[in-house]
Amino acid sequence: MRIGLIGSSLVAMSLMLSTCGSAEQNAAQPANVTVPDQPQWSEANAGQLRAAIAHRATHGLDRMKFGSAADPGAPLDDAKLTELALTYAGALARGATDPSKLFAIYSLPRPQPDLRKGLADALKAGNVGAWIESLAPQDDNYRKLSAAYLALIKQGGGGAAAISPTDTLLKPGMSDPRVPAIAAQLVAFGYLDAGTHGRRYTAAMARAVQQMQADYGIRPDGVIGGDTLQILNLSGADRARAIAVNMERMRWLQRDPPATRIDVNIAAARLTYWRDGEIADTRKVVVGKPDTATPQLGSPIVSLVANPTWTIPRSIERKEIAGKGAGYLRRHNMVWKNGRIVQQSGPDNSLGLVKFDMQNPHAIYLHDTPAKQLFDAIERQRSHGCVRVDDALGFAEMLAGDEGVLDQWQEASATDKESFVKLPHAIPVRLLYQTVLFDAQGEPVTRSDPYGWNDRVAKALGFDVGGGRRVMNSYTDIAP
Repeated sequence: MRIGLIGSSLVAMSLMLSTCGSAEQNAAQPANVTVPDQPQWSEANAGQLRAAIAHRATHGLDRMKFGSAADPGAPLDDAKLTELALTYAGALARGATDPSKLFAIYSLPRPQPDLRKGLADALKAGNVGAWIESLAPQDDNYRKLSAAYLALIKQGGGGAAAISPTDTLLKPGMSDPRVPAIAAQLVAFGYLDAGTHGRRYTAAMARAVQQMQADYGIRPDGVIGGDTLQILNLSGADRARAIAVNMERMRWLQRDPPATRIDVNIAAARLTYWRDGEIADTRKVVVGKPDTATPQLGSPIVSLVANPTWTIPRSIERKEIAGKGAGYLRRHNMVWKNGRIVQQSGPDNSLGLVKFDMQNPHAIYLHDTPAKQLFDAIERQRSHGCVRVDDALGFAEMLAGDEGVLDQWQEASATDKESFVKLPHAIPVRLLYQTVLFDAQGEPVTRSDPYGWNDRVAKALGFDVGGGRRVMNSYTDIAP
């Protein structure tokens, strides 16, 4: 795995944020907006366009400007109105920002609508406003995010802290009016089970806080002071910004993804397997640490590899194995082959007993792991970039059965040698990054941003960004 490329590229991208420019500059600008047959704009169509842009908060785009032609009193100017319409239509259809410029690696398929033809048809039909709104995602989750965003900004941005800060340390056993709000955020982050939580800071809550503190590099004493409160204390403005960012991420995605696919939410470290348009399975995964982050990419699984070997990437060889000696290699079932260190098949292989082979230039794939204890963690950003799957053997058997190659898979698994079972149909995999999820009632819940990737999107959308705490997982092994 080319981990050095991933890690160094992400650091480089953080330095490139200053080139992203202002919110106005980041509105997606269409190329060659002047066409030979310039569309003719009527007062009615221009009014619909301006009304749509005036209500852009519906899409979390109220921090962005789209030019003087959007002003209600601006004169009719066919060229400027066409440019404005294509720019705003592009923002809804493909995103107001370009993820390939915000991230070192971004290869998820994006929508490619013919906006010029769509605009020409809308002008003729006199329904420019309806056409523009039809370009945004039309699913229920997007609508729920939109409603939540509008509610938050209606409250004046909700800038006040959700949990009032104080100099008093909150210790287990104490009662405090802030405890219900603290419990609610612990539930949202996944550290605490949902339920009724009163004003008393219970032992169960303290254990949840300790686990969270450990994930964020704070002494895990269960005492809630300023540092711990900073993690939990998401204001309405914080939530609004996260929702706007996640709406933008949804606009980047295809409106009609493959009905059979695997989606991995890197931020939540969770996998969802879709079969024929229905959720067939969901399970935990372990993804890359912040300094070896799993990239956002689209890549198909083409085969299942039973009892895989693992050729150690040069970066891991240099940083973590160099100088270990022959005894270390023997203990980890590693040998030298053609100038490379190779870990041979077996239950202790770092890839476990199955690899889900994917086609991409970054050597990113899904696989099993002998480190089963990592699936018990809440923040599961602990790998070198690849995705480790909980009960990977069970998942491989499920895929093999669904793809009609179960007999071949079981035969391959029964051996102790590396064996490849080609899938008759490649299964698309999307590695996504979404930090706003939905609870059992379908309401949006803001979770942690383990890589801090929301900031660069938020900045491009015109939001102020702060320096909140990030996940600081210290776990290290030699697996990919």
